[in-house]
Amino acid sequence: MTDVLAPSAGPVLRRPRGLLAFLHDGWIITWRNLVQLPRTPELVLFTLIQPVMFVLLFNYVFGGSIGQSLPPGLSYAQFLIPGIMVQTIVFGSSATSVGLADDLRNGIVDRFRSLPITRSAVLTGRIVADAFRLLMVAVVLVVVGFLVGFRFEGGIPLGLLMIAVAVFFGFAMSWILANIGLRVKDPETAQTAGFIWLFPLTFVSSVFVPVYSMPGWLQAIARNNPVTLVANLLRSLSLGETLPGTTWWGQALPVALWCVGIVAVAGPMAVAQYRRV
Repeated sequence: MTDVLAPSAGPVLRRPRGLLAFLHDGWIITWRNLVQLPRTPELVLFTLIQPVMFVLLFNYVFGGSIGQSLPPGLSYAQFLIPGIMVQTIVFGSSATSVGLADDLRNGIVDRFRSLPITRSAVLTGRIVADAFRLLMVAVVLVVVGFLVGFRFEGGIPLGLLMIAVAVFFGFAMSWILANIGLRVKDPETAQTAGFIWLFPLTFVSSVFVPVYSMPGWLQAIARNNPVTLVANLLRSLSLGETLPGTTWWGQALPVALWCVGIVAVAGPMAVAQYRRV
């Protein structure tokens, strides 16, 4: 007689381990954050409006005066759009700190910690979802840029690479902002704490004006600012030209080192802080 209490011989679902577990859990968290975007249309709308306002104001209000200091043949729109893209990406990365702080306040993080989820995948999923949002903003900026005179003079492939570099820089910056959000644990404070250092980092750079137009003592700071390095690389990619005396690798290598270095340092710090909250 068959024992009715015998366990079923059906397949047993096993949880993936190692790298597969990280990828599986990371995608679940990424999707969870992506599906929230349509539920907050006002947030998406204001995220897109701000960079468009910067483009229109700087191009039509300051473009006449600043454009006179640019090299001959370079329009201010061609100079501005890559800079605005970096500025928007940097400011947009603050959404990571605000989102994590909000999850902490609402107890979402506590729920994640009670589940068999890879700790690093929770943060990675959040930041990857934010990178998708930054990609959307970058595409909108390019569209608006085309309306005011910006072009991919280096060709479509280099133009797409320009967008990819900008989003990757935002991905790296988001790890720094993740540390802030996990430490302050309050959305309003997280936003303020992010903008306090993001503003000088962005404005003391070549985002809006060429570095050689600044005072001498400030030029040394601006030239070594990672925002300047990224903005200059994006301009070279959009123009299909390198800066005088440099090569593609000469410009891309410092940017890659900054991005990888930021992730290598801020990433483990954020994961360690996540374990302590």
